[in-house]
Amino acid sequence: MEKIGVNIQLSAYVSHDQPFRQLFRNGLETYIIRLQVEGESEALIDGKMVTVLPGDMLLFPPGEIYDLRIGEKQSPLGHSGDYFVMCTGDWVDYWWNKRERPKKIRIADVGKIHSVWQQLILEQRRLDGGNAEILEALFKALCLLLDRAIEEAPVTSSASLLLALKMKGYIEEHATSIIRLEDVASHAGISPTRAVHLFKAQFGYSVIQYAKQIRLAMALSLMDNSNYTLERIAEECGFGSYTYFHKVFRERYGVSPGVYRRRE
Repeated sequence: MEKIGVNIQLSAYVSHDQPFRQLFRNGLETYIIRLQVEGESEALIDGKMVTVLPGDMLLFPPGEIYDLRIGEKQSPLGHSGDYFVMCTGDWVDYWWNKRERPKKIRIADVGKIHSVWQQLILEQRRLDGGNAEILEALFKALCLLLDRAIEEAPVTSSASLLLALKMKGYIEEHATSIIRLEDVASHAGISPTRAVHLFKAQFGYSVIQYAKQIRLAMALSLMDNSNYTLERIAEECGFGSYTYFHKVFRERYGVSPGVYRRRE
């Protein structure tokens, strides 16, 4: 039976260029989920103040002492910026208890997480407080994306894997657009040459091969579930032209898109 009930007290993106401290000495009354995006901060974890860097996510349940400090010491990373949400509810309890939740975990930079979080913030910012069903749907989507990011988080603090996951997320987000290796590498903050070798070493295929896989998967879905012409499908999925789509599809599946679509 699906659990319902999400009550979002506050959700925002906050940038700090002045010292800041958030302290719940007697314990939180809500869950708090916080993702460090820029700069650094410090958080109390298991009795010690721990540095929180970009890509680190904090997860605290009600009742936990929460102590977040920003700007108490000079940081070479510049000002601190983070997404956070404070919430309660039956569904949140259900989601939280599905697995062990570390108080701090490093995840790859996933564009979808940022996008959904931004939509959640904008919906709640409406004058009417936002549509409850939309807020709940966005929050649930955010939680499920966070779960996947946690599952894909490296067991060890592998900088190479984190960079590769960052590139992978960029490709998934921009698969229907023109993808240039320079842009993928720039998103991860590395050179194109390093990006080529690193991505191949981590996943076993190239950046372009991965983009083709995503586009082909999208094309198959549209061919099975829409009345779009093959030319439009080629355009919608980022192939640029039907000629190129035909070539890539035939190389992968051994038949043309037209033959595939006419199958019984």
